[in-house]
Amino acid sequence: MLRKIQKTVLEAAKQLQYVVKPKKSPKATFAIIQWYSIQEEICDPYYLALRQGVENFLKSQQIAVKRIFSDDINLFESFYDVSGIICLGKFSIEYIRKLKNSCKNLVLLDMDLVNPCSEACIVLDFDDAMKQVVDYFHILGHKKIGFLGGIEQSDDNHTYFDVRRSSFEKYCQNYQMEYQKYIREDKFTSESGYQMMIEMIQSNDLPDAIFAASDPIAIGALRALLDSKIKVPEDISIMEFDNIEATNFTSLPLTTIHAPAYEMGQLGAKLLYYSYLNNSCPNPMRIQLPCYLIERESCSENKKRIFKFLLSNC
Repeated sequence: MLRKIQKTVLEAAKQLQYVVKPKKSPKATFAIIQWYSIQEEICDPYYLALRQGVENFLKSQQIAVKRIFSDDINLFESFYDVSGIICLGKFSIEYIRKLKNSCKNLVLLDMDLVNPCSEACIVLDFDDAMKQVVDYFHILGHKKIGFLGGIEQSDDNHTYFDVRRSSFEKYCQNYQMEYQKYIREDKFTSESGYQMMIEMIQSNDLPDAIFAASDPIAIGALRALLDSKIKVPEDISIMEFDNIEATNFTSLPLTTIHAPAYEMGQLGAKLLYYSYLNNSCPNPMRIQLPCYLIERESCSENKKRIFKFLLSNC
């Protein structure tokens, strides 16, 4: 019976002059080098969105993708058939030099090279992002502002402190806000966010508002506040950075600074792809993408401060 059906299908195809089209072969192979492990990427979706932006664009152009982790064994032997390399995260200058010896077509994402800018790198405008944070808290009447940040390390154990902290401090000083004793820094994880917030709660001196430097930190901090019966936003406002989808569906949707990680991945992949088409290498450049604030339910006016202001002006 099955053979009869197959024969009927083949005869019909022949009559219709149907031709099976061969699958398109990839034009080339690009390597994505990740400094995060798979487990770290799951815990911090920022780099997941970055990678997805790269992969989706390359897939649309029939470019094969080779995913490599920075600590892979025989790493540099993986580049024999690679036409482009895109690096996600923080890498040492010496590591980048070694990569360039394997493939000149190279783009760095979320790795800020300054003085000098020797490669093509794409980063976010963190300074303006922090200005938006502090401006927003100022408009809401907050005077005591906290910062929950993260610390990262490169492949050569170089420590990267959160560059947003200096901008945060600068703009707090402009408004004469109290912030120094409300700064905490650890890992970009929910566990760290929880512990940093608990430590601040146990000090019995909470700020009016908290900025969390990543979604996981914010989710951990929010849980710590709820476990301690501290109401958000009635007792304290909280704002986070990244804007993964989950933060719009937490018990309280979080006000956020949207970081265009996916768009950064797409742009980096395009830069690498068009350099490949032109048989050239990206010129040294530094591209900065803007972030923007999204208002949700985790921030509110400092009603106590406004009430005192009204009383003083009666």
